[in-house]
Amino acid sequence: MSRPSVPRTGPRLAGLTAVVACSAGLLAAPAPATAHADPARAPGAPHPAVPYPHLAPTPPMGWNNWSYYTCGISEQVVLDNARALVRTGLAAKGYDTVTVDDCWMSRQRGPKGELVADPAKFPHGMAYVGQQLHRMGLKFGIYEDVGTLTCEKYPGSLGRFPQDAQLFAQWKVDYVKADGCNVPTVPGHSKEQTYRDLYGQMSDALRATGRPMTFSVSAPAYFQFDGAAVWHRVIGWSSELGNLWRSGRDVALQKSSPDTKWSSIVYNFRYNAELADLQRPGRWNDPDLLLAGDSGLTRQEMQSQMSLWAVMAAPLISSTDLGKLSPAARAVLGNEEVIAVDQDPLGVQGHIVQQGTDFAVLSRPLKNGDHAIALFNSGGTARTLSVTAGAAGLPKSSSYLLHDLVTGHRAHSDGDIAAPKVPAHGTVLYRVTPS
Repeated sequence: MSRPSVPRTGPRLAGLTAVVACSAGLLAAPAPATAHADPARAPGAPHPAVPYPHLAPTPPMGWNNWSYYTCGISEQVVLDNARALVRTGLAAKGYDTVTVDDCWMSRQRGPKGELVADPAKFPHGMAYVGQQLHRMGLKFGIYEDVGTLTCEKYPGSLGRFPQDAQLFAQWKVDYVKADGCNVPTVPGHSKEQTYRDLYGQMSDALRATGRPMTFSVSAPAYFQFDGAAVWHRVIGWSSELGNLWRSGRDVALQKSSPDTKWSSIVYNFRYNAELADLQRPGRWNDPDLLLAGDSGLTRQEMQSQMSLWAVMAAPLISSTDLGKLSPAARAVLGNEEVIAVDQDPLGVQGHIVQQGTDFAVLSRPLKNGDHAIALFNSGGTARTLSVTAGAAGLPKSSSYLLHDLVTGHRAHSDGDIAAPKVPAHGTVLYRVTPS
């Protein structure tokens, strides 16, 4: 399909049943023809190789409003969900960062060029939101864009990176998600050079404040369809400029059909699983938000996303109404054994060790010598899945203890790691210990 020169999600991929919206709305309109970046640095110039501070030793966890609420955001929505994180015990299990996505701002900057919170949505301002989150023991995350406008056409940070970063520091922000809509073309510079320079400017500005702010870079999501070599190169420099990066297409929105949501989860899993060699401890591939909640997904589908994200060492960021969590969704999000796999300090993303058209097996080494092995049935009927110990990368042993991290069932195997009758759309996640 036709698209702007700087798309947010790229064209429809064959097999995806519906267009999945981007992380803050539909594709942005074409940007202005020229950029107005910092004239002291030519856009596209090589950025100094100064890695961003190591602020996320394990994948970030928390809540973001976008997939569930989109622009229907407010101070009450944010703080109610924050209270639910604490009340449900999810905050104590690691879901500690509450991020306000696009649409929190006024359409115009203030008299000094500063960003201004929408007074109808956030009557007490963003510093107040941060204060309330910190009083609950939570961290404060906020959204901006490196272009002229955000994806929903609110003021972007291009040309004002130091000013915006200082404001975020003044508000005591802990986490910044920077999108890449409405990035202008720059004559004589490639799309990649322009993105690298603008994200570099934001990275520098955040670091210069002296306040530690975890930095989520969205640049790779804009290069997913530009060829693997370019996409992977963008991931490489994103890992120097920030702590995590949106690796590709966004997950579906709450208003999407259940089938579209499931297709979206499978699609995001497939592209992210192929990026395992580009991730390293403390620098994380991010396949987007968790949809566990009142979202039309089955228990098996919610559990599959949670288990697959955990074996991929992906950020666990929920987007739902946490005040209305079903018992099943709360159990999925709060499973401490699965969370422990995601947060394992070795920080290695699981690799695909076996796959077919409707199944995949991933193996991930853990710090204590165990392995996490996920057996995923994406098909429509139950099937038995298995992998040999050798193919899974397990050390030689006379037997292996298999601990199913969802059911709690334990069994021994003398070689094959098997999961009988994995349900349609289901995933069995084992912690495997040589014994």
